[in-house]
Amino acid sequence: MTATTELSGSTARILKDAIRTIPDYPKPGVAFRDITTLLGDAWAFRRAVDELVQPWAGAKIDKVAGIEARGFILGGALAHQLSAGFVPVRKKGKLPHDTVRIAYSLEYGLDEMEVHRDAVKPGERVILVDDLIATGGTAEAAVKLLREIGADVLAAVFIIDLPELKGADKIRALGVPVHTLLSFDGH
Repeated sequence: MTATTELSGSTARILKDAIRTIPDYPKPGVAFRDITTLLGDAWAFRRAVDELVQPWAGAKIDKVAGIEARGFILGGALAHQLSAGFVPVRKKGKLPHDTVRIAYSLEYGLDEMEVHRDAVKPGERVILVDDLIATGGTAEAAVKLLREIGADVLAAVFIIDLPELKGADKIRALGVPVHTLLSFDGH
């Protein structure tokens, strides 16, 4: 799987309809894609999880790494479905044990994320998950961080892609396949 994949048909329409769009949030001109409405719809949530894990059904996946915060919700569900462990990728200062940290760029500056140094054993097969891929800075940093602690990052999966922002391209440039369910125009 080297290209972004996407659902089509009635399942795609139902999932898209379950996502709330909030105009001008967090700033004017941004259409915020809010998946909390999808998470609150039992059928849509289940279907999204099933579609995200489908490419790896029967494969040996050791860990699912979820990016704070919505990636935790999705990651826990994916890890359960794949009989894998879960690794939280958190904002700086939130993990209690020995960590590895990386800085990454945001629209408005820099931030840092971290994982426990022992969250992944060298060579473990890991899938990264978050709700949405936009500019790709956070996911790119997460891939680099996971690789630093020895993970074999098999793929990055997201419910939503904002293709105009080219974030999925950044992840593919790292040699990591991207799997998304839906794409939305705009920012």
